[in-house]
Amino acid sequence: MHQFIKQKALLLGFDACGIAKADELKEDAEFMQSWLDKGHHGEMGYLGRNFEKRTDPRKLVPGCKSIVVVILNYFPDTLQHPEAPQIGKYAYSQVDYHHVLKAKLNELEILICNEYGPDSVNSIHQHSFVDSAPVLERRWAERAGLGWIGKHTQLIHPGLGSYFFIGTIMLNKEMEYDAPIRPRCGGCTRCIDACPTNALVNGSLEARRCISYLTIENKNEIPAEFHSLLSNRALGCDICADVCPWNKKWATPHQHSELRYNPAILAWNANDWNQLSEAGFNTFFKHSAIKRAGYKKLIANLEVIMANK
Repeated sequence: MHQFIKQKALLLGFDACGIAKADELKEDAEFMQSWLDKGHHGEMGYLGRNFEKRTDPRKLVPGCKSIVVVILNYFPDTLQHPEAPQIGKYAYSQVDYHHVLKAKLNELEILICNEYGPDSVNSIHQHSFVDSAPVLERRWAERAGLGWIGKHTQLIHPGLGSYFFIGTIMLNKEMEYDAPIRPRCGGCTRCIDACPTNALVNGSLEARRCISYLTIENKNEIPAEFHSLLSNRALGCDICADVCPWNKKWATPHQHSELRYNPAILAWNANDWNQLSEAGFNTFFKHSAIKRAGYKKLIANLEVIMANK
């Protein structure tokens, strides 16, 4: 079953697949509670909800015994013009990656059920997830042998870098499991040193200082202390990942036609972005992950960037 699932995952277009034993994440629970108590999650109140389900998948999906983890590369072969307001690479595609990844996960589920019977997946509960439920995807990917969590708090795959999406399927079957690999960041601190807002401290992320958080999750005005530090980032941030040696060596352009680029992102200059109307936003980004942030948030970010140029 182990090899069947991994082979089918690759045939469906996933770039890697690993399988971990479902268990309680005790150390993560302790760390996360401390992190929440310090308020490092900012306005992301959802991170404090369903805490037990987040740290023990067996409480999220009763009967869960194994967690299949897949990753999908999204590193682009073409980048925006450096003078244009920068959009996180995760949002370059025309179609929201959630839909792409979810569709592939559903295909994999069907193959598993056809081969091992419908009881291999508990159909009473939702059992496949794409960062839309209380699941610690990066930790399960680490446990499934797909990489390690780097000092920038992202998962690093030794042959792909860290530019990829993560999806999970929870099964009620025991099987052979993949072994975790040791962290390989060593003494490197390039991601920590490169962060303009000093959001990375002691292997943890202070979300309230993170540019990705400030330009996406934060629904209030960006605090004035960060205005000059946004580094031309209009939505999301890749600074810590861009400087990572593992990405410089191993990140290669994806080959997924479902993630074809939105031409506006690559073609537009600063004037195009600043003249964007709400009607234009709804047209150009109708199916994009950018739509989730909202027009008002994007425009507010652009105003901050332009005021500090």
